[in-house]
Amino acid sequence: MPVELQVLGWSIALGLVYVLFATTLSTLQRGLGWNTSNRDGETTPLTGGAARADRASRNFLETFAFFAAAVLAVVLAQRGNAHTVLGVQLYFWARVVYLPVYVIGIPYLRTLVWTVSMVGIVMVVGALF
Repeated sequence: MPVELQVLGWSIALGLVYVLFATTLSTLQRGLGWNTSNRDGETTPLTGGAARADRASRNFLETFAFFAAAVLAVVLAQRGNAHTVLGVQLYFWARVVYLPVYVIGIPYLRTLVWTVSMVGIVMVVGALF
């Protein structure tokens, strides 16, 4: 199995960690009743780490679609190379670091880590051209 697909699989698992972590923090803040309800009407805004975890989770989902599409296109086109392997690794490890950095609240480092993940995607996409 190509390294790109292996890292895609690990990235799927990481995405689940993002969602579960954000859900756990929001449930701790809003309560189990809110989590199990239909969530009709106004909800209290999340604050602190729960709000940051929620935003980090949404950010992961925004970038993951591009990452997954790039990986699948590279593998299907059989265009994988050392740059695509490095690209998928940069994306994955940057996303591993991104969640705690964002939840803790380190603004400039968060942006730098996000940028590294985007460079990883661009490196994978670059193999298609």
